[in-house]
Amino acid sequence: MTSKKTIVYSQRVEIIESYQERRDCADQNIPRFLGACGFISVPVPNVVQAVEDFINTINPAGIVLTGGNSLVCYGGNAPERDATDKKLLEIALNKRVPVYGFCRGMQSILDYFGCRLEDVEGHVAVRHLVNGSWGEFEVNSYHNQACLQVKEPLQIAEITEEGVIEAIECQRYRLMATMWHPERENPFRKSDIERIQNLFNNG
Repeated sequence: MTSKKTIVYSQRVEIIESYQERRDCADQNIPRFLGACGFISVPVPNVVQAVEDFINTINPAGIVLTGGNSLVCYGGNAPERDATDKKLLEIALNKRVPVYGFCRGMQSILDYFGCRLEDVEGHVAVRHLVNGSWGEFEVNSYHNQACLQVKEPLQIAEITEEGVIEAIECQRYRLMATMWHPERENPFRKSDIERIQNLFNNG
């Protein structure tokens, strides 16, 4: 029997004032989605000092940067999340580990490569069409900020009619990202699953 590959995924930070705690958490649909893709998944803590040892121990076949928490430079309140995403990207690029980011995860990738985010309207809790090299189809949308122009080595994969970039890829570093949430589709979409499988199985 062939053993399944392990994928690690980032978590959002929830601030619980009554307990004076900063908690890491993630939607249970994230490991369900990655399981549907055929992978075992393990969450990464937002403790940047432990991230490198964590990745070296797990030795994942891929990294997923998930949604939640705006970047601090755009009004967010979880600097440890920013630091963890940045560290994960640095490790991935150095070790040639494939990365998939969605929503905030895509924003982390864009920010890492110096691409500016802009405030956008009409992209929260709606569905809309995207078009590009992956085809034309409808996606879910849960974001207030987006990118309108990317820099090399990133390339646009999908974009809306009004010019909001909804998916990017980068062949040089095996990066792929979407502004939509694949784990929020019910049932999970076959095309999302196939893209993730292709990224992590051929990385």
